Amino acid sequence: MPRWTLLPSLRYWLLACGLLLSLSHAAPVDASPNASSARNGKAVAKSSNQAKAGNRKVAQKRAPQRKVAAAAPARPSLGQIQGLHATDDPLDLKSSVALVIDQDTQQVLFSKNPQAVLPIASITKLMTALVVTEAALPLDEMLTISQDDVDTEKGSRSRLTVGTQLSRGEMLLLALMSSENRAAHALGRHYPGGMDAFVGAMNAKAKLLGMNDTRYVEPTGLSSQNRSSALDLVRLVDAAYAHQIIRELSVSREAQVDVGKRQLQFRSTNGLVRSPDWDIGLQKTGYISEAGRCLVMQAELAGRKLIMVLLDSAGKYSRIGDAERIRKWLDHGAPQAQAGAAARY
Repeated sequence: MPRWTLLPSLRYWLLACGLLLSLSHAAPVDASPNASSARNGKAVAKSSNQAKAGNRKVAQKRAPQRKVAAAAPARPSLGQIQGLHATDDPLDLKSSVALVIDQDTQQVLFSKNPQAVLPIASITKLMTALVVTEAALPLDEMLTISQDDVDTEKGSRSRLTVGTQLSRGEMLLLALMSSENRAAHALGRHYPGGMDAFVGAMNAKAKLLGMNDTRYVEPTGLSSQNRSSALDLVRLVDAAYAHQIIRELSVSREAQVDVGKRQLQFRSTNGLVRSPDWDIGLQKTGYISEAGRCLVMQAELAGRKLIMVLLDSAGKYSRIGDAERIRKWLDHGAPQAQAGAAARY
């Protein structure tokens, strides 16, 4: 075959190879008619998502950083500072101080740091009630809450606003049942001779009862300078129990009090007065951080009239739990006297 006749064929072959080579390097083509719009949509979506992510980053940078304040550590009680909670006892009580005696025989059934002198918080109000009652002041006399009765030491709240008028008997009820600080302060302020005379009467009564470790500086218990021991508080509970009005008011479960045109509902700070498992003749609770949770009671348990003192209990409900542990211990045939405790109070 003549050489020149092959040239066109060779030319076509080379062109075909070049075309195939260029096609192999080209991007694949979507055969669907919407391919172009789909590609555009994906590009727009990608761009939009990137923009949103960028906006979020900018917003996060611009947003003010809120700092979470660390909770302030609980202020230790004086008993904790003194290491009284390290004292072991057979009932594993959460109270650092405990004393249980037979009211009739004065036999000690349980004892834990009974001579420790600690702040007593609103247990103070039991002495306040005792002084008011023994002064034989008229219970129907109207007393007025004043600015002087507002707590400036601990900043505690009260529903008895300045100007509230209640009878002395109602003030006494609220102080004992609901641990109302303004009511207790008003009782002291309206004592003949004023507050100084009232605090003097509180300390004189404590001395008369043989409460040698006890000191009062005001009638509410808000001051940590009001201090006593479990041994002294047994004497106070026994003396207060001799007065029917203190017994009845202290174990009241709830009461409605007319304050102007309103009626306020008050409840006992001690839930045990509502328990069918308890026969309580007198009670008082107390709490400030320096004192921990406190509770004193006269109650009939296991066929005996007992006086129970719990001081410096750690935990909101621990004093109630301790009282329940003591009750169950007595119900299950506790020994006549705790080993190591004084035979007589």
